[in-house]
Amino acid sequence: MFKTLRASLALLVVFTLLLGLAYPAAVWVAGQLFFSHEADGSLVSYQGKIIGSALIGQNFTGERYFWPRPSSGGHPYAFLSSGASNLNPANPALIDQIRKRIAFLSNAHENQNGTIPADLVTASGSGLDPHISPAAALYQAARVAKARGLPLERVHALIQATTENRTLGILGEPRVHVLLLNLALDRLSGGRP
Repeated sequence: MFKTLRASLALLVVFTLLLGLAYPAAVWVAGQLFFSHEADGSLVSYQGKIIGSALIGQNFTGERYFWPRPSSGGHPYAFLSSGASNLNPANPALIDQIRKRIAFLSNAHENQNGTIPADLVTASGSGLDPHISPAAALYQAARVAKARGLPLERVHALIQATTENRTLGILGEPRVHVLLLNLALDRLSGGRP
């Protein structure tokens, strides 16, 4: 019986050291050596200050900025309450949310005719998506250009410059990173994010 107990305790110590210390340390070292930016949170800096992460969306609300997808969390882009709303497409609460978002966007973009891109009125699964579609960025371009006093063509060029292509050329859709686009606007006009 003591032989079995001793063997069990020895295995516990060995696997604790191996899987509880050595493996996590090896993964951390590999992350720091080969993917240090990603391992440290993909942080975005502006004028020497960290202003966000490339992985988590932010709630821009001013007229001078491109707006992100709506967040389904209790507080917009609060990562502790992130997640999908789990409302199905026929749920009256979701339909009401979408109608309110359409009315808000229509009022904010009075000169726009045409369909509002779906990603401006529906939340992402995580509620923290940092991207919008190029169509959603183009929909907002005239408002941002007017608020900043920039030519519309210059804003379109920034959208094009910050559009990310499909991952590996086949996965996902083209997308615009809202924080990076707004940061490019601030750099252009000397503002602050």
